Amino acid sequence: MVKSFKSTLSGFSREVQVVIIASFFVALGFGIIFPAIPVFVRSFGVNNTAVGLVVSAFAFARFSSGMISGRLVDRFGERNVYSFGVLMVAFFTVLAGLAQNYPQLLTFRAAGGLGSSMFSVASSSLIFRATDDAHRARALSAFQGSFLIGGISGPAIGGALATISLRAPFFAYAFMLTIAGVIGYIYLGRAEAAKSGLKAKAQEPITFKEAFQIPAYRIALALSFIIGWAFFGMRSSILPLFVTESLNSTAAVVGIGFAIGALVQGLFLFRSGRASDLKGRKYVILLGGSIFMAGIIGLTVSFNIWMFLVSMAILGVGGAYLSTAPGAIVGDVIRGKGGRVIGIFQMSGDAGMIVGPIVVGAISDLYSFRVAFGATAVIFSLVLILGARLPETRKMAGSHEPTISLNDN
Repeated sequence: MVKSFKSTLSGFSREVQVVIIASFFVALGFGIIFPAIPVFVRSFGVNNTAVGLVVSAFAFARFSSGMISGRLVDRFGERNVYSFGVLMVAFFTVLAGLAQNYPQLLTFRAAGGLGSSMFSVASSSLIFRATDDAHRARALSAFQGSFLIGGISGPAIGGALATISLRAPFFAYAFMLTIAGVIGYIYLGRAEAAKSGLKAKAQEPITFKEAFQIPAYRIALALSFIIGWAFFGMRSSILPLFVTESLNSTAAVVGIGFAIGALVQGLFLFRSGRASDLKGRKYVILLGGSIFMAGIIGLTVSFNIWMFLVSMAILGVGGAYLSTAPGAIVGDVIRGKGGRVIGIFQMSGDAGMIVGPIVVGAISDLYSFRVAFGATAVIFSLVLILGARLPETRKMAGSHEPTISLNDN
């Protein structure tokens, strides 16, 4: 996976390479802090609900600030918003690591969500503008691949640091974020993506009203919400409990299942981006949606850990194909620039990640884990319906000429 990542990365413009490399450090830092957050929050003597509130506060801040981040990108440019957003998260992460009580920790962690929204929207905007529609999905797959590699590497470091001090992972995360922010600010420069030597024409930002009139953009918003619900909501809420309580297994098995899913997703991620660019967004959504649906059904009927592990592998394949296509659709239709349009797209995915765990958790409390999985499958079937109705967008930005030489082997 790393070798494929390096060969793919070498084919992109410098701006895209910088964002991808810098984002690796962001993901590595997040992986470091992720295992430590619940334990650190509990050290203040609070209950599990309070622990969840810290996680949700960060996510809600990201969601509620998507439109603001988009406006900032349109006004100040990707480089400035990206760098400021990353450094903003670093600043509040240091404060969180220094927090002396729960209200301080909750406040500082939530404030970091705004910075996270800023650099997410800015990085997506740059990638959308600096690549043409024939290579956009591959750029997104490399970008997500950097997050995946960093996210897999981080927890082991974070676990070791947590044995020294529960505050140490926060400072390590802030250090990684600072590296990413400095890299972004220095190497991106003041040049707009359209002036980087690519042939895509710079245009006025497309408005949300204009974008929403495009059927493909509306479908992309719905797909982002549903995929966020199923891919993150279901997995992060009830799946670990299903393994430990219904399958009578251990947390170690949960970790193995998630590791298998991440590994398989990484193995198929670059292939999915290439398929999206060569065969179209619609093809990839229908293929990935069908595979992911099979994984959800597999979880629903799992009665032992082996069925669970196979289902996680299937979800990893489907997730790889679904992870880039909606974003590539948005990039196809924004005509070079549209921070607010990208911000709203990000908000749709964040909304799915916020609503999904609540609804799925409630269903599992009222009925059972399997009923919750079945309900997720019903909701997720909309991906296949919407995918079948999706007009192909890969050639909508037809004025863009292929300008990136990629190694597709």
